[in-house]
Amino acid sequence: MESISPDDLAIELLNQCLRGNSYSSELLEMLLRYALSADSAQARHASHALFGIVVERLGDLFEPCLVDCYASLFSETIAYALPDLRAEDLLDRYRRIRLPRRFAGRDPRKVFVLSRVTLGADIAVTSVALNAARQRFPEAEIIFVGPAKNYEMFAAGPRISHMASPYRREGLLRERLSVFPALASALSEPESIVIDPDSRLTQLGLLPVCPEDRYYFFESRSYGEYSDATITALTAQWCMQTFGLAEPPKAFLAPRTDAGRAQVTVSLGVGENPAKRAGDEFERALIGMLAAKSNSVLVDRGASEEESARVDRAVSGFPTVSTWTGAFAPFAASISQSDFYLGYDSAGQHAAAASGVPMVVIFAGHASGRFLARWRPESTASTHVIVIEQDSKIGLEQRVAAALETLFFNAKTSPASI
Repeated sequence: MESISPDDLAIELLNQCLRGNSYSSELLEMLLRYALSADSAQARHASHALFGIVVERLGDLFEPCLVDCYASLFSETIAYALPDLRAEDLLDRYRRIRLPRRFAGRDPRKVFVLSRVTLGADIAVTSVALNAARQRFPEAEIIFVGPAKNYEMFAAGPRISHMASPYRREGLLRERLSVFPALASALSEPESIVIDPDSRLTQLGLLPVCPEDRYYFFESRSYGEYSDATITALTAQWCMQTFGLAEPPKAFLAPRTDAGRAQVTVSLGVGENPAKRAGDEFERALIGMLAAKSNSVLVDRGASEEESARVDRAVSGFPTVSTWTGAFAPFAASISQSDFYLGYDSAGQHAAAASGVPMVVIFAGHASGRFLARWRPESTASTHVIVIEQDSKIGLEQRVAAALETLFFNAKTSPASI
């Protein structure tokens, strides 16, 4: 076992899944022994390999045939880490709850809506479910279940309260699963229902946090199958199908404070995925283009030291450019008040989309064509999506400049790709 690294084990597991939608349980057990090791460094390495190499890749491909593979693999993972749960029971339950069903019965007093944990997904997906719950159950208390920083994006929304359920995206396997007992206890209230939009809190629907008859699960990775619809549009479709709504619910934002008013807002965040970046030179050229066209540009410095440092390098020397340091929710509010937004594929694009703000979005490092289709911003405003393939960074500045010309001088253009 010591001769095989967690990364190598994870890569082989992923390749087995991709080749035939199956995998070696023995190989998985080897990786899980690392991930649950008493050696914290070893456990961290293996946990990151399991989630970063296997789990995220299986989800990001949006391949319907891989959903069953993930469900089987992670049912085994949960049962290995939490012996009171049986993999067979988890898998049988999952096969039942992933099938859409129409809500029936008495309206609940409380509706728990689980966070997707990532900020962008909570705008693009979870906020749609929150809106659907408000429309369908006008007398119920709507409770957002998730991290406080995510709730801040909806804190000023009417009838939306918060139940804290922290989740460490970079945590150990045992830490990520440790939310289960408290979550199941909190969601056990009678006269309530749970809406799960494929949340990390439940490991994408696999943890049995409440009785099935009160649980409504949107399995976002295969819903819509091979269509090119955005994940926001598919969430709205599922909500209409499940709760009998006459009109599709929209994504929304409702932060309590903002980061200040600016004509242009920018995020260079990439969610700690360097493959999404186009490089320092490009980012500085980008800020220069915007500074030349606008008298006020506000750039988010992000949450990591790495992002803050490169933002500082990009904006240095431009007097009309300011930066924001702090929580994302106030910056999202500033995006909603700006005339124009620009950024990489990240939470900012979904804040702009939910607010109807024209934007240019740069996609790079996407796992598949369907990932690009799913996570494109769903917006009524002019939206230019610039796709960077591995070898297409040549001429990128010119493509962005052309998009900026269109948006700054012809704000009513229809959504386009460049």
